[in-house]
Amino acid sequence: MKQPPKDSEREEQAMHEQLVELPIELSAGELVTRYAEWGDLAIRYLQVPAGTDMGPVLEGLPNDRCPSPHWGVVLKGAVHIRHADGSDETTHAGSAFHWPAGHTGSVDEATEFVEIGPVAEMRQFGEHAKAKLG
Repeated sequence: MKQPPKDSEREEQAMHEQLVELPIELSAGELVTRYAEWGDLAIRYLQVPAGTDMGPVLEGLPNDRCPSPHWGVVLKGAVHIRHADGSDETTHAGSAFHWPAGHTGSVDEATEFVEIGPVAEMRQFGEHAKAKLG
């Protein structure tokens, strides 16, 4: 019978990391995304340069929009979101958010945020973005 993990083994299995230590998913100039999958959820830390419109990266996904819902926090700057129903919202630094699937976004200033969502959909966006931005 398998024994439960010892305390030292539990520490090795811990699902926590400094944001800047998450594995780099994409690096394209000032745009850097770091990404990890923990169980059924994925976490992505994004550093997005001023003036970024995410629309072109989303082209080719269903309805040219992000397929994943996200929960997270904006750490610096602000993210402008346009939802599938046409409504807009802006999430500013220090604010937590939930963005349902079917959104697109842009930033005016250099922005950093953390998003958490289901692995399959987060992976779909990441693979698509890497293919678009190389």
